[in-house]
Amino acid sequence: MNAAPQPQPGIMEIDLYQGGASQVAGQTDILKLSSNENPYGAPRSAREAAREAVSSMHLYPETDHAGLRAAIAQVHGIDPDRVICGVGSDEVIHMLCQAYVGPGDEVLHTEHGFLMYAISARAAGGTPVRVPERNRRVDVDALLAAVTSRTRLVFLANPANPTGTMIEAAEVARLADGVPDGCLLVLDGAYAEYVPEFDGGLSLSQARDGVFVTRTFSKMYGLGGLRVGWGHGAKSVIDVLNRVRGPFNLSNVALAAAEAAMRDRDFVARCLAENTRQRARLRQGLDDLGIASDPSEANFVLARMATAEEAADCDAFLQSRGVILRRVGGYGFPEGLRMTVGDEAGVTRLLEGLSAWREG
Repeated sequence: MNAAPQPQPGIMEIDLYQGGASQVAGQTDILKLSSNENPYGAPRSAREAAREAVSSMHLYPETDHAGLRAAIAQVHGIDPDRVICGVGSDEVIHMLCQAYVGPGDEVLHTEHGFLMYAISARAAGGTPVRVPERNRRVDVDALLAAVTSRTRLVFLANPANPTGTMIEAAEVARLADGVPDGCLLVLDGAYAEYVPEFDGGLSLSQARDGVFVTRTFSKMYGLGGLRVGWGHGAKSVIDVLNRVRGPFNLSNVALAAAEAAMRDRDFVARCLAENTRQRARLRQGLDDLGIASDPSEANFVLARMATAEEAADCDAFLQSRGVILRRVGGYGFPEGLRMTVGDEAGVTRLLEGLSAWREG
């Protein structure tokens, strides 16, 4: 019998990505706060557009995503020819690594950065380099010090996941100034919509060919199940990425729903206002219970228990009440519990569960 082929170097070093749990044995009334999903669902406009698009599911979708790119460009005031769409921002990240990273190349990411950075780097044959943060915040000086002649990509999530912290625009610009030619700074803005009056780095990516921005429809727009994301950068970079992108990577349904969601600015404004209000409630409740957390600029809060054992005990207690949080030991926080900001009822239920655990 012939032996199976061996995978490319680096593939077997990839730790499997584990998504947030959605079920608990024996529980039927589940409050899922493990995946940073929008508790208000998708906008009605997107659901209606998706229903209409179902009738064309026998047809191949458009390959250039022209309608969606036009909507993104109109809302954000950017050139649609500098926009690329992917199966979530994950695919855009993967395409960047596939196009620009190979054996011997390095990909920088922060200490607690999104796990897909390292996964995509290894899948391309590159070496991920983990750069320390300072008090759960990105350290620009440490990132710049870690850049070498082998560095091809530098990933920065702002706001960051799982901490929810962010650095100011001047620090991001300083990082962009310090990244050398031949290296691309990638600003991951998965949670940018949760920061008022924040462009997620789009002004930088418009002005500098060495800066690229990624965004997603999975958070604010409530389309996690359809998997849609996008990126913005120099036309030369977009041209490269389109050469490795699958021609039919997004379905008719996904394209229609995403375009409608992008244009529904009233929905975005309502979700931003509610998230801001409920996030403040959640952080105040944690503080009242003596549970540490940093100010978050996203749609989640990272609670830090005293020990990993205490975090495990709290997690188990909440699961017994049907409340699912996200353990983030894989991100370097064994004592951490990341909790999505729910709606008013969801935040109340979570805080009641935490209070009962404290009293137990």
